[in-house]
Amino acid sequence: MNRPDEKELLYKMASYCSTAERCIRDVEQKLTASDIEKEGRERIIARLLQEKFIDETRYARFFVNDKFRFNKWGRIKIDYELQKKGIPPTVRNEALQNIDETAYTEMLYSLLANKKKTIKSTNAYDARVKLMRFAAGRGFERNETNKCLKQLFKDHED
Repeated sequence: MNRPDEKELLYKMASYCSTAERCIRDVEQKLTASDIEKEGRERIIARLLQEKFIDETRYARFFVNDKFRFNKWGRIKIDYELQKKGIPPTVRNEALQNIDETAYTEMLYSLLANKKKTIKSTNAYDARVKLMRFAAGRGFERNETNKCLKQLFKDHED
């Protein structure tokens, strides 16, 4: 089977980037799988960047929004996933700062309150530890989790 030429791959990658937000790492992986030489990959990516098919700032902003709203992830997990995608720290930090603090705290409180209903624990300490572990797995910061847990256990002391 013959390898696709650079122009054909450029069109395919433009189409790929048009369907959803993509980062450079996503496009590189697709191009590597297509078995094109390194210089060709670099030219295609440069052209996609130039024509705004790829914009890592835009990608990071949408990624943060989607993972926070739909997956209910915390900042730590979102930042880690963006780092795995090769997004620069300045872009990651800027995108993470767009998360509304009130919505962030409300989501964490809601997650913890729902989880508290399902855990089996013998005492309040055991429940707190399990909820801390749950929140950490979702990527929420320890201090935010502690604030929500204090409120949650204060609300349910009745």
